[in-house]
Amino acid sequence: MVGNAYLLCRISDTIEDEEALSPSQKREFSDRWIGVVEGSKDANEFAQDLAGLLTLSATQYEHNLIINTPRVTRITHSFSTSQQQILQRCVNIMADGMAVFQEGANLKGLSDLEQFDSYCYHVAGVVGEMLTELFCDYSAEIGARKKDLFALSSSFGQGLQMTNILKDLWEDRNRGACWLPQSIFLAYDYDLSSLSKHHTDPRFIQGLNELIAIAREHLNNALRYILLIPPHETGIRRFCLWALGMALPTLRRIYKRPTFKNGQEVKIPRRTVKAVVVSTSALARSDIALKMLFFFLGRNLPRPNWRNVEGFN
Repeated sequence: MVGNAYLLCRISDTIEDEEALSPSQKREFSDRWIGVVEGSKDANEFAQDLAGLLTLSATQYEHNLIINTPRVTRITHSFSTSQQQILQRCVNIMADGMAVFQEGANLKGLSDLEQFDSYCYHVAGVVGEMLTELFCDYSAEIGARKKDLFALSSSFGQGLQMTNILKDLWEDRNRGACWLPQSIFLAYDYDLSSLSKHHTDPRFIQGLNELIAIAREHLNNALRYILLIPPHETGIRRFCLWALGMALPTLRRIYKRPTFKNGQEVKIPRRTVKAVVVSTSALARSDIALKMLFFFLGRNLPRPNWRNVEGFN
């Protein structure tokens, strides 16, 4: 079921990322996609219409995914009513939110941290909530901790999304969008509209480091979330640990190389991915060992200037 949920979210992402679609077209396909998942729109028509507009900006995987949308949604509609409602809520919030932000995309950045948090929620925080609902539906023992898990789930998603936003900032700018919050950089007297790939301005780097610090705090919440999952649920723990374990080294690479010019320069190498998978899988049952591991992975990352991040939760 989690695999199917991932595919539903990837279809939403494909609509958002397709460079050939105008904001109004993205709104149209997002609304149609919501209807497909709810069962009120035809999946075959949606797939044919969207596939015909995809360009080389979409990967072959994304092309195949869109073509196979009817197969994906047939599986979705085979789940229980409560499970379908969980997935529908996520797709509804995500697709609608993505369309709203795409309509206002520009190179000046988002206005402030509040708007930035809203963007992260709609593209990732809601996914954390969806997964929490699915985990609780699967296990009564996990469900008994739903309140505490749900309180941390959006922050977990935001930490991962912030890492991706920082890593992909140049690719996003090439598409005409900047998802960084202006207010963080204005606090250091830097205007994001003047940003170029040849930047070396220490004021920009200060703002970037502030966002790295905030992302780290969200990832700390992610670890708290994972430790609430019963240790014997190693499959769920590993699933969450792999994402967290790859985000922290990525943040460290961005911190060490703030003048990077594309995401590939700060992408973690395969050996790091393998080390994360092996170590987190081996330590999945031990809370103490996991705390030590993630303290090590997050070492030397900056701490946030709390005066700039009022409302952080």
